[in-house]
Amino acid sequence: MSESSSLQTVVLNDEHVKLGGRMVPFSGYSLPVQYPTGIIAEHKWTREHAGLFDVSHMGLSFVVIEGTPETPEAGHAAVSALVEPLVSGDLAGLKPGQLRYTLLLNDEGGIRDDLMVGRSPLFGGSLYVIVNAGTKEVDWAHISTALGGKAKLTRADDGALLALQGPEAVAVLDAIVPGVAQLSFMHYGPFEWAGTRLIISRSGYTGEDGFEILCEKAFATQLWNAILADERVKPIGLGARDSLRLEAGLPLYGHDLDDTVSPIEAGLNFAVSKRRREARDFPGAERILSELTGNLTRVRVGLFVEGAPAREGATIVDEHGQGIGRVTSGGFSPSLSRAIALGFVLPNHAAPGTRLQVAVRDRLQPTEVTTLPFVPHRYVRKATP
Repeated sequence: MSESSSLQTVVLNDEHVKLGGRMVPFSGYSLPVQYPTGIIAEHKWTREHAGLFDVSHMGLSFVVIEGTPETPEAGHAAVSALVEPLVSGDLAGLKPGQLRYTLLLNDEGGIRDDLMVGRSPLFGGSLYVIVNAGTKEVDWAHISTALGGKAKLTRADDGALLALQGPEAVAVLDAIVPGVAQLSFMHYGPFEWAGTRLIISRSGYTGEDGFEILCEKAFATQLWNAILADERVKPIGLGARDSLRLEAGLPLYGHDLDDTVSPIEAGLNFAVSKRRREARDFPGAERILSELTGNLTRVRVGLFVEGAPAREGATIVDEHGQGIGRVTSGGFSPSLSRAIALGFVLPNHAAPGTRLQVAVRDRLQPTEVTTLPFVPHRYVRKATP
């Protein structure tokens, strides 16, 4: 069996082909890496207008407590108590409709996956859980085991998940689904549209304002085309999704994060909630809390690279030519018209402004540590009145 024949396809596969999408393998799926206009044009369009991404390969699921809780608060407390011991974040403290970025940890404090967890805005005892495509089967098995029959995990990856990102995203989507402009950043809710219910969150992976929309399979094509009918929107592939998230300094699991990297090494301190730090009740707490005091052997940094882009795996060296780290993500920044990269280095070489070198095609190129993100985030923290 060929690789292409063994790949899964998303609901909107035929729409991508009709639009001229160049389909490539990614996380076991056939997905569009770009459309005819090309990655740079798609990237710039998203930064200036609104880009529509198909991210239906992601791991969408709901964890619902068994039985009927006495109160919404009791239900939320019960379901949070089952999932929270696996992650670094404060799930019990979520407000109705609130989403939180958190980390699924192993016993050594390494990152099994990064994920989004949301509390149902409608009733207690339900969590909306979104994990990465490449790890979803393992993640779901791990979570299901922890539930111990007290709650049920139901996967929802048979439909479509669309991401509409960019400064004009809110105007576009609110015209189609009135009321979404009232969502605050990192909140979600149900919205009725064309006879179906959409689950829409104000979130994304580009550094821009935007939304992620979960839609039933039967309505996916209709929704995709309804959004694309707006002249402010163009379809965007995996290539620009990667360059956009790189400019935003956002890590990609399996590249910048893995089961050896801790939240503190990755610069994701915010994902280890204050209450959890005080309780010391998350996997790998001893290592992670020690690293919070400065006991680190490596840290993730942003790099400006002079010359050709430095790709994943490239060695980073100091002024004496000694290896001090490696690049985990790298490429060309269309917004800055220069090469940028993410990587890990020894802590004493991590200060912004530090001059280093990186090996590209058997030659050393100058590079400089810089603050992240490379391009400022433009999330809209407060909803439109």
